[in-house]
Amino acid sequence: FLSPLAGPLIDRWNRRLVLIFADGLIALFSLGLMVVFLFGREQIWHIYVIMFFRSLGGAFHWPTMQASTSLMVPDAQLSRVAGLNQALHGVMSIIAPPLGALLLSALPMYGIILIDVVTAIIAIIPLFFIAIPQPVKKAVVHQVEGIRAVIKEMVEGFRYVVAWPGMLIILIIAALLNFLLNPAFSLMPLLVTKVYNGTAYHLGLLEAVFGIGVVVGGLALSAWGGFKKRIHTTIMGIVGMGVGVLMIGFTTPDLIWMAVVGMTIVGVMNPLANGPLMAILQSTVDPAMQGRVFTLTASLSSAMSPLSLAIAGPLADKLGIPIWYIAAGSACVLMGACSLLVKPVMHVEDGKTRPEVETPKLAVTNT
Repeated sequence: FLSPLAGPLIDRWNRRLVLIFADGLIALFSLGLMVVFLFGREQIWHIYVIMFFRSLGGAFHWPTMQASTSLMVPDAQLSRVAGLNQALHGVMSIIAPPLGALLLSALPMYGIILIDVVTAIIAIIPLFFIAIPQPVKKAVVHQVEGIRAVIKEMVEGFRYVVAWPGMLIILIIAALLNFLLNPAFSLMPLLVTKVYNGTAYHLGLLEAVFGIGVVVGGLALSAWGGFKKRIHTTIMGIVGMGVGVLMIGFTTPDLIWMAVVGMTIVGVMNPLANGPLMAILQSTVDPAMQGRVFTLTASLSSAMSPLSLAIAGPLADKLGIPIWYIAAGSACVLMGACSLLVKPVMHVEDGKTRPEVETPKLAVTNT
């Protein structure tokens, strides 16, 4: 809900300061949580408050980072950088769970939270020394301040996307991917125990091969760079993820290796779908609009998670857990294949269909 309001502010403010502020907010509230645990005063509502403010910091951090990347990285290398980022996330997804389990057995909770605070500070320090470009202003204006101005600029961001059919469809595709695939990961423990008759070992194996697949796919994208038209790489990734999810859905207890292969495919294809998609946004969206477009993307994607889980749970109870995987996998394959027939999507990178950002009128001042 708050991400769209963050977009206009990201486009207005100094992006280096936004990153410092966002990470600093996360560190500050984590520090508060550490103190609460240190004195043994923790309550469940403390966790909710801290998670809210951490999410608020994230609503500013991620879009600002993506919008800054497009001004720092040459257009031809955006997919490679996105692939490297995906690979790093894959490495973290492999290392973090066992490391967290180890720390839980070695440190009190406030000690673990302190690590989170320290790593946030480590992330902030380089920002004081790294040059982060600002988008070029199209005219010198006296900017109107206040919440009405922020809402007006937020609406301009919506209009910018709606006026660009190819970009609008791509954002809808990104939201649908989250809608289809988030429950697949949430239902995985039940799928393993109730359908595959598996154990924690099998669940751990599936999660591990997914993480390894993300690393492999991210490194492959970083080295290869994808097809000349980035949208082709994204479509290949979407179709590939659909095939992997279908394999998981059709797996039976005696063929659990098929789920392992399917999960590996999903992991490999994940960076190939997401990396070029992010590069398309970074290279085609006007820099002065990127804060608003990235926050809109994040908001749509985040909204899909609770909505899809609310639908997937009852559906899985009624029709069986595998049905969601079969439906989601089929939808991904169909969505990817149909995208090839949609001209606005295929030509989204051409630049000809991109709406122009209206140049603001110069403010009139009395002399």
